[in-house]
Amino acid sequence: MISKTMQDAINEQINKELFSAYLYLSMATYFEDKNLPGFAHWMTLQAQEEQEHAMKFYAFLNDRGGRVLLKAIDAPQTEWKASMEVFKEVLAHEQLVTASINALYELALKEKDYPAQFMLQWFISEQVEEEKNASDIISQLELIDAHGTAVLMLDKQLGKRSED
Repeated sequence: MISKTMQDAINEQINKELFSAYLYLSMATYFEDKNLPGFAHWMTLQAQEEQEHAMKFYAFLNDRGGRVLLKAIDAPQTEWKASMEVFKEVLAHEQLVTASINALYELALKEKDYPAQFMLQWFISEQVEEEKNASDIISQLELIDAHGTAVLMLDKQLGKRSED
C-alpha cells in the first residue's frame, strides 16, 4: 500500500504530465499555423509521450492501491515570437519536470518507498533524454539563426521523428 503523502505527490505529477501534453499540443498548433508541419509533428509526438508518462504514474498508483484524483489542467501558452522561443520554453519546462521528478524521488527515499524509487529511476533517465533533445534542437536553431538558412531542412528532420 502506498502512503497518502506519496499518493498525493504522484497525483500532482500526473497533473504536471498532462499539462506538459497540453502545452506541447499547443506548441504543435502554433507550428501548424506557421506552416511548419515537421515541427508540429515533433510536438504532437512529444504531447503523446507526455500522456504516456501520465498513464505510467496512473497505473503505478492504481497498482499500489492508491487512488488517482485528477485535477483541472491549466491553460497553456498559445503564442510565441519564434521557433527558438518555443524550444527554449520546451527546455525550461523539461527542467521543471526534472526538478519535480527529483523531488518525488527524494520523497520516495524519505518514505522508504522502494517500489516508487525503482519506478522513478525510469523517469530520471527519461528526463536526461528530454533535456538533451531540447538542447540539441536549440543548438541547431542557433546555427540556423547564425547563418540564416536551413529552417525547412530542420522542419523536415523533425517531421521524421518516429513514435518510439
